[in-house]
Amino acid sequence: MKHLLTLFIVLVALSAPARAASFSLTNEPSTGEPGKFAAEEIRREATAKGLSLGDDAKATRIALTVDMDARAIAQSYSIRVQNTNGRRIITVRGADAAGAMYGGLDVAEAIRTGTLDSLKDSDHKPHIAQRGIKFNIPLDLRTPSYTDSSDAAQANIPEMWERAFWTTFLDAMARHRYNVLSLWSLHPFPSLVKVPEFPEVALNDVWRTRVKLDDTFSFAGNDMVRPAMLADHEVVKRMTIDEKIEFWRWVMQQAADRGIRVYFFTWNVFTFGAEGKHGISNDLGNEVTKKYFRASVREMVTTYPLLAGMGITAGEGMPEKMDSKEKERWLWDTYGEGVRDALKENPKREFGMIHRFHWTAQSDILDAFKDYPGTFEFSFKYSVAHMYSIPKPPFIQPLLENLAPGRKTWLTVRNDDIYTFRFGDPGYAREYIANIPPADKIAGFYMGPDGYVWGRDFLERNPAPGPRPLVMEKQWYSFMLWGRLAYDPSLPDSHFERELAARHPKASSPNLFRALQGASQVMPFITRFFWGDIDLKWFPEACWSHRRSKGNGFYTVKHFMEGAAMPGSNVLNIRDWRSRLAARQPMTETTPLEIAAALDGAAAETFAALNALRDAAKADAELQKNVNDCEALAWLGRYYAAKIRGACALALFDASSDKFEHAAALRHLGDALAHWKKYAAIRDAHYVPALYNRLGHVDVTALTEKAAADLNLARTWKPGTLKDDGKRGGTERGFRK
Repeated sequence: MKHLLTLFIVLVALSAPARAASFSLTNEPSTGEPGKFAAEEIRREATAKGLSLGDDAKATRIALTVDMDARAIAQSYSIRVQNTNGRRIITVRGADAAGAMYGGLDVAEAIRTGTLDSLKDSDHKPHIAQRGIKFNIPLDLRTPSYTDSSDAAQANIPEMWERAFWTTFLDAMARHRYNVLSLWSLHPFPSLVKVPEFPEVALNDVWRTRVKLDDTFSFAGNDMVRPAMLADHEVVKRMTIDEKIEFWRWVMQQAADRGIRVYFFTWNVFTFGAEGKHGISNDLGNEVTKKYFRASVREMVTTYPLLAGMGITAGEGMPEKMDSKEKERWLWDTYGEGVRDALKENPKREFGMIHRFHWTAQSDILDAFKDYPGTFEFSFKYSVAHMYSIPKPPFIQPLLENLAPGRKTWLTVRNDDIYTFRFGDPGYAREYIANIPPADKIAGFYMGPDGYVWGRDFLERNPAPGPRPLVMEKQWYSFMLWGRLAYDPSLPDSHFERELAARHPKASSPNLFRALQGASQVMPFITRFFWGDIDLKWFPEACWSHRRSKGNGFYTVKHFMEGAAMPGSNVLNIRDWRSRLAARQPMTETTPLEIAAALDGAAAETFAALNALRDAAKADAELQKNVNDCEALAWLGRYYAAKIRGACALALFDASSDKFEHAAALRHLGDALAHWKKYAAIRDAHYVPALYNRLGHVDVTALTEKAAADLNLARTWKPGTLKDDGKRGGTERGFRK
């Protein structure tokens, strides 16, 4: 190895055996900035262990290097361990800088978990090549995302312009093996670029409204910026557009230094921040608007050399009944031609385009973008809005059967299930990842919510002094599970148990693992039984939908009797279960009562594990928060179990007038109310009510009155009320040929 950059880190552990008393690290320059990041992580973990610098003849030597074998798979690496003359040598060879970084992070992890001495020869390659985060980014009052009409987005607007935020965020992404960051905005251009032909559009400074927001915003996003919001605003950061450009170039460089590619996604057609200037409007027939978009796309590509690509949508800003060909013609004339304009000056530049399957047809997309000068891929909502439902969602099957030859799609993996709590079930994540279709049709995935912002967490009621933690820091265990298992699904549960032990050394890691796993099973069980495809139809943290959706807010026991199970879940809804029971037909699918038993089982497992953690939690603030979250979810699981049993009994009473079933329904619903009260007490002792953009204002304690109303509904129930038609459910439209 030539021109070695050598860092000597000697780690002396008072309790370690003599053979492992000291270590040195050699990092080859070919590992680049990602290798430097891994070396710093090794240094950080050593310091956290209280180890000191130095070197001696028996030091364990750690070397990071890149093997330039052209046949090697990108991001792959090997670890080789040798013992020579009493000295242990650990060599990480990456196929590229990212591979060297991931191997170095394995070494840092081994130091953290106390397993460095047990490292063995191993080879590693990514199971899914592109593993991403979906982030609805609240850039500015004037250039909103779909999430901006919410408390979390408004609180996070200033954070999006702070270097400390992005350093922490990108560091965590790399540690967890994510390598794609997708930033989603209705119309980001005025906050990001200067367009010479439209000089009035670029926005200086960062604005936020002082107007108290409500739940009356359009689901289509067309009123996300209201005149009253602009009239009463505050400037949260003074920045020129040139300073903004420099800032985002820095963010993208920091991402690249950690092996992360950045994409910007837009919905269309929105012109927030630009409308009314130079004759720009939302009218798709406005030639000025088309020229503006084309020029803005050109400037995005040229202004940000490290931008990997863009994602586009034939979205809610286009008339729903508009012909698909017209939509695609507009998108090509603006985004497609804008990219082509930019690449005329740099034809070797790789710039990807990801077109979402949303209210348009594959054939029309491919026809319009047949001349796109680069990688052109699709994007599909894999589990619609609920990744915590079943590990093999069925919605993608028509796409797989009809995807054009040679084309690939990204998976949008939406987590609109859990916003508040810490959680993590490696068994579910591993199975979900194993069921993702093969790489010949799947480009990768990006995971994230539409109804919440994965920025800093502002839900905690009594936060510690200083900056709020990032959601990715608070829910580190969940992010680690999905990122690490997407890279290597063979990682065993014991690996994650060791991580928990390192994080909470005085706690019983097996019990913490069990508590988190049990608590995390509540959402998949209830969502596969009671299905609402998009986020505004179903929020399992509160048994809630947006008050303007079909659920009209809180879901009652009547809704549970009428509800539909998730397609592909092999779960019976209550009416079908009742019909099978009456006809004495076999129950070949999972019954509602079996779902209730599974929910109770998950809660029981959680409570049993928590009992062994309570003493240790008294001296560990983060562990106590884990205990609180798991306990809250366990009570929520018991609530849903009792409510399902109550709904089943009431459905039988409806059919038979059997007073025994009526009494059973009242008993179960009384239990459900008691469980809800315990859930609400724990949840709201630690978290505040919040306004969510797709759900409205959610106050769990206030909903206790709604939970109690189920009892009154059951008491006055008249047999024969429940009908067997008009089932709730259905799935948002997705793939079209």
